Amino acid sequence: MADFADIKSDLTRRMDGALDALKREFGGLRTGRASPALLEPVKVECYGQMMPINQVGTVAVPEARMITVQVWDRSMVNSVVAAIRDCGLGLNPQPDGQLIRVPLPVLTEERRIELVKAANKYAEGARIAVRGVRRDGMEQLKAALKKSEISEDEERNHADEVQKLTDGYIKRIDDMFAEKEKDIRQV
Repeated sequence: MADFADIKSDLTRRMDGALDALKREFGGLRTGRASPALLEPVKVECYGQMMPINQVGTVAVPEARMITVQVWDRSMVNSVVAAIRDCGLGLNPQPDGQLIRVPLPVLTEERRIELVKAANKYAEGARIAVRGVRRDGMEQLKAALKKSEISEDEERNHADEVQKLTDGYIKRIDDMFAEKEKDIRQV
C-alpha cells in the first residue's frame, strides 16, 4: 500500500478540487452585475455530447444587466437557448441570428429565493463529491487491511483521520454556502 501520507494528500487534493468547483459555481451566481461566469455551469447538447457553453460560442457582457452569447455554428443556436433556459438560473435568452441576448432579471424576492436554491444545489453537489472522495479513501484503507499491509488499529486511526478531513471540508462548504446565501439575500 502507498504510504498513508500519500493517500491523505491525494484525498486532500481531490477535496480541494470540489471546493474550487464550488467557488467557480458560486462565482456564477452574481447578485448584482452580469458576469460571463454566470453561464459557466451551462452545458449545451452539441453534436451528440454535452459541452460547456464557452466551447460553442463567445460569452460577453456588453452592459451591467446583459450577457450575450455569440454562437459560432448557426445550427447550435436553439440548443444554446434551450440550455440557458433550462439551467435553473431563471434566465430568458432571446436569440437574434447567431447572437443570443440574456437579460438579467432584477433581483426580486422570488429571484433571490431561486438563487439561494441554486446555491444550495451547488453546495450539495460539492458535499457529495467530498463524501465520494472519503469513500474512496476508506476503500483504500479496507483494501490495505485485507492485504495485511496495515493493522486493524492503524486502519481505524487512519479512518478517523479521513473522517476528520471530510468533516472539515463539509464545514468549509457549509460556511461558503452560508456566506453566499447572506450575499444573495442582501438587498
